[in-house]
Amino acid sequence: MNYDLLKMGNICRSPMAEAVFAHTVKKKGLESQFRIDSAGTAGFHVGASSDYRSAQTCKQYGIIIDHYARQVVTQDFGEFDYILCMDKSNLADLKDIQPKGSKAIIKLFGEYDPQGEHIIRDPYYGGIDGFEKNFQQVTRCSEAFIKSLNLE
Repeated sequence: MNYDLLKMGNICRSPMAEAVFAHTVKKKGLESQFRIDSAGTAGFHVGASSDYRSAQTCKQYGIIIDHYARQVVTQDFGEFDYILCMDKSNLADLKDIQPKGSKAIIKLFGEYDPQGEHIIRDPYYGGIDGFEKNFQQVTRCSEAFIKSLNLE
C-alpha cells in the first residue's frame, strides 16, 4: 500500500502526518505493507527541512521527523494508492493535476478523523498550540485510516 500525504509547502502538517503515520504503522508491525511519503502541492519550500515546531511537537511524543520538502509530481498519482491531503484547497489542486486513469485515491486525511474534524488547519502562522492540535488530529486519522484498510 502506498500512501502519500500532501499539503502546499510540505514543511508543517504533511511531514508531521507522514512521521506519525509511519510511527503508527511500525507500532502495528505493518511497515512492509506501506510506502509512506509526503509532498506539497506548491514548491515553496522544496529541499527544506520540516518546520521546527512540527519536529518539536513530534519529538515530545518520541517521534522523529526525517523529511525534506518536495513537490508532488505526476508519477505520484501512479505510484501511490492513496494521496491524502489536509484541506479542501489542496484537494481541489490535486484533483486538477491528477492524470486521467491514475490509480491514486485522493481524499482529505481528516475524513478519517473519528471526531469529525475533516480539515487539518495550517498552524504555520499561529502558536505551538496549532501544532499540538495537528498532532492529535493526525494521530487519530492515522489510527482510523489503518483500521479502514482492515489490515489488523
